Amino acid sequence: MDAVTDEFHKPTKFSGAKFEGMMGGEDPAQISRIAHETAQALMARVKTSADPGVVDRLVAFTDEHGIDAIAELWSPASPHSLPGALWRIYLLRALVRQDATGTSFLYVRGTEIAPTIDPVVAGATSPTGPEEITQLADQILRGLFTGDFAIALERASAFCRITAAGAAYIADDVEFTDDQRATDLTRKGLRLSTTAEELTACARLWRNGSLD
Repeated sequence: MDAVTDEFHKPTKFSGAKFEGMMGGEDPAQISRIAHETAQALMARVKTSADPGVVDRLVAFTDEHGIDAIAELWSPASPHSLPGALWRIYLLRALVRQDATGTSFLYVRGTEIAPTIDPVVAGATSPTGPEEITQLADQILRGLFTGDFAIALERASAFCRITAAGAAYIADDVEFTDDQRATDLTRKGLRLSTTAEELTACARLWRNGSLD
């Protein structure tokens, strides 16, 4: 996922334009190696650490340093890789925290029309407002390090599908009154849908022992 939105505010300092600019000029093989090594080292450290504060610091890392701090390492990685999966979860959390009100609105609308068990899988507290949607994003990220990695990815995937459905529904509602907003929401929905597919694939790879 390039980015669900191009508008970030501090400490979330990453933009779609910056992402595109990072994609050239470096040795792709070296970038890939560094991305995989750092992701694997991070997971290994957390799993073996006896300090419960390690996970707290990882969850809050981008709040202090900005998401561009990890984007440089992981954003160019394959979407079907460990660093690619970590990047997408961190980015989703950053997007939620940037606009918790708007995200919760789309999420709630998505749950109202979702014909699947995705709302159960995602696990947001109901009723779901800005505080609850922010807590959900934190729980998903924390689950990567403290729980079943595949389940955390599946929760994030379900969250993306629900929010994408909400975005598409609202886009249809405003199509004839606010064409630009309808276009923006449609694009957001498509990107979220793509991310959902990528995270589902990563969960499957993790369970097969082939997500590296």
